[in-house]
Amino acid sequence: MNGGHVADPRSAVVQPCARCGARWAVQGKPLHWCPRCHGVLLSPAAVDAPPARRNYRWVARPPGRKSAPPQPSRRPVAPETPRYTQIPRWGLQDRLPQESVAPRTRFETLIARLPLLLITTAIVYGVAALAELGRYGILLRNRTRLIQPALLWISDGAVTVSAIAAALAALVTAVALVGWLAQTRRTAYAGVGRRDPRPRFELFLGCLVPVVNLVWAGVFLTEAVREGDDDPRLLRAVRIWWAAWVFNAVLVTAAVLYRFTSSLQARADGVMVTVWADLAAAGVAVLTLWLVRAFAGVDLRGRPARITRWLPATTPATSVIEPVHPAGAEGAGRRAPNDAVGNDEATVQNPETATASADGAPEPEHEEVLAK
Repeated sequence: MNGGHVADPRSAVVQPCARCGARWAVQGKPLHWCPRCHGVLLSPAAVDAPPARRNYRWVARPPGRKSAPPQPSRRPVAPETPRYTQIPRWGLQDRLPQESVAPRTRFETLIARLPLLLITTAIVYGVAALAELGRYGILLRNRTRLIQPALLWISDGAVTVSAIAAALAALVTAVALVGWLAQTRRTAYAGVGRRDPRPRFELFLGCLVPVVNLVWAGVFLTEAVREGDDDPRLLRAVRIWWAAWVFNAVLVTAAVLYRFTSSLQARADGVMVTVWADLAAAGVAVLTLWLVRAFAGVDLRGRPARITRWLPATTPATSVIEPVHPAGAEGAGRRAPNDAVGNDEATVQNPETATASADGAPEPEHEEVLAK
C-alpha cells in the first residue's frame, strides 16, 4: 500500500515519503519533496531490499487514524533567578542558645495553677456560706409562716451542691499545696547544699491526714523558712496561717457535731455555725494564697513586696514655727496709749502735727495703731 501511487514495476528503486507513506519510483534524479503531501522523501532504496538494509520501516495503524503531527522540540527553560522579596534578616540576629526544658507533667501543671485554685476555693466556700445563710433565713421565717416546697428544694439543692463543690475544690487545692510545699522545701534545702530529709509521701501524710495535719503542716512550713532566708516576716506569716488553720479546724469540728443533735434549736444553731465555718475556710484559702506569694517575694496581689525599714531619729527635732518671745521694756515703752487703742478718732492727727512730722519718721504710737 502506497497511498494510491504504485511504483513502476520496471523500476526497482523507490523513494518512500516520511509523512504520507507513498512510494515514488526513481526515474532519474532522486526527488526531495513528496508531490502529494510535500513531505520529505527518504533516500532511494530497492523495493525488495531486506528489512535490515531498508532506510524505512512499516508502522501499522488502525483504519481511519491519521498520524500525529510531529511535536516541536521544547527548549529547556532555565530556572528563575532566586531573589528576596525583602531584606534578609537571617544574619542579623544573635540568638543565645536556649536550654532544653523538660515538658511538664500533669502534677506540675496542677501546682502551677495553685493561685487560681486557691481563689476558686475561696469563692466556692463563700457561695456555700451564702447558701447556708439562706437556709437559716428560711428557718427563721418558718417560725411564723409556711414555706413553699419549691423554695425548700432550691435551698436544699444549693446547700448540697455548694458543699460538694467546696469539698472537691478543697481536696484538689490541698494536693496542689503539698506539691508546692515539696518544691519549696527542695529549693530551700538546695540553697544550703542539702537535700530535703523528708520524703514526699511523708509530706502527703502529714498534710492530708485529718488531725495530724493540724501539727505537721505548720512544722513543714517552719522548717522551710528556717532552712531558707530565715526571714522573721515570713516566719510570722507562717504562724498567722497556722493559727487560722487550727481555728478553722475547730469550727469545722463544731459544725459536724451540731449535725448529730436532735433538738430543732440546736440544728438551727448548727446551720449558723456552718456559715461561720465556711467563711473561715474562705479566709484560710485567702491566707494560704498570701503565704504562697510571701514565699515568692510578692504581696497578695502579685506585686513585688516593698520592705520598709524604720530607723530611730538621731538629731533633735527642729521647730518649724518661730517661738513667740515676750516683749521687753523697750517694746513696752513703744506701746500705744490705752485711749488710742480701738479709737479711730484718736488716731487721726492734726494737720499741724502731720506737717511737723512729714519729713521725719512717723510717731511710734501712730505706727502701732496703723498696724493694729
